[in-house]
Amino acid sequence: MNAIFIHSSFPGSYGRLPYAAKVTHYVDSEVARLRTVLLHRPGPELARLTPRNNDSLLFDAIPWVGRAQEEHDAFAAALRARGVEVVYLATLLAETLAVADARAELTELVLRSPRLGDTLRRRIADHLAYLDPAALADVFIAGLAHEELRIGPDRPGGLVWTLMDRHDFVIDPLPNLLFTRDSSVWIGDRVGVTSLAMPARRRETSLTDAIYRYHPRFVGTDFLYHSEMEHLEGGDVLLLAPGVLAVGVGERTTPAGAERLARQVFAAGLAHTILVVPIAQERATMHLDTVCTMVDVDAVLMYPNVASTLSAYTVIAGADGDELRVDGPAPFLRAAADAMDLDRLRVIDTGLDPVTAEREQWDDGNNTLAVAPRLCVGYERNVETNAQLERAGIEVIPIAGSELGSGRGGPRCMSCPLVREPLRPVQL
Repeated sequence: MNAIFIHSSFPGSYGRLPYAAKVTHYVDSEVARLRTVLLHRPGPELARLTPRNNDSLLFDAIPWVGRAQEEHDAFAAALRARGVEVVYLATLLAETLAVADARAELTELVLRSPRLGDTLRRRIADHLAYLDPAALADVFIAGLAHEELRIGPDRPGGLVWTLMDRHDFVIDPLPNLLFTRDSSVWIGDRVGVTSLAMPARRRETSLTDAIYRYHPRFVGTDFLYHSEMEHLEGGDVLLLAPGVLAVGVGERTTPAGAERLARQVFAAGLAHTILVVPIAQERATMHLDTVCTMVDVDAVLMYPNVASTLSAYTVIAGADGDELRVDGPAPFLRAAADAMDLDRLRVIDTGLDPVTAEREQWDDGNNTLAVAPRLCVGYERNVETNAQLERAGIEVIPIAGSELGSGRGGPRCMSCPLVREPLRPVQL
């Protein structure tokens, strides 16, 4: 599928955009040649993390922000070196906020928070009203601290502001925005804006949704899923092959979310089979892509501690077009191979033995990003897993991740593919 480029001017102070205003976005697999990817470069929102709030903001550790930025820049550079266009969420958001309707909608959403009193709500509205689009985007991402709001005798903060701890935020930061995979997923030429389960992350989808609706690059995009639907996160959705999806259900994605996605996908004619995969509800295995990612058209990198026990329910559209037909459970690897019309899936183990497998799975050894068939990005620290991949004929682009990984996420978590070349049938 060829991209369609239509250059146009953009409302606001940004003038002519440096890239096409309309692009055909398309993804039908995990491994076809990656052409365009959405990233978020970590910024001030990570500097908001402290021992006091990191748990509530869903980070296991407090990252060194400067080093995390260096590591992320190297990640983006490695993708560009392979011919991938990298677009940044913060840039798209700033450009989106130049659209009056988008600015008003996202501002109103922030002000709607029930924990704000009327006086504080007015003070925040006044503060935001004077910000240009780039500065407003920074606030929506990095949040607004209690001490950053200008309050004085002539501008009282009211009871709520007065009783807040000085370390509190009147607008919470979004440090998990780094993981762009979770808030949206492209299936074919349609986007699904997901429904994040954790309250600390739900505002992420409002930003992503506004970008896809208002930014000229995405004009005319059809939506497959909306954040108001049942809980579904992008890390649980794997495009195993054209027409075949796997959806993990567990800590973040609910069975109802998997069913809703199946109905939406079947109605749009974007798949013939959905594999619904129950996964253990543990911190280390919160998404399907923490235990399994594809690295070739017939190969998966998989956490060996679950490879023999992971099961799948096969879901297809019912004959009447309404009810779904559900079969199973069956072993995941067998069900996936059957749905993909393969004799078998090649399995590459994380680690070398049970101990290194457990350690490297925790360090996101499974969470690789395929740039093309037999070519993927992985954290350099997962030495044994990367060696296993190389022995299996998979080239690894190693990147540093000592600080990026502090939020428990690897290269796949940190990337949302917008354009991949269509995957054509391969004779195996």
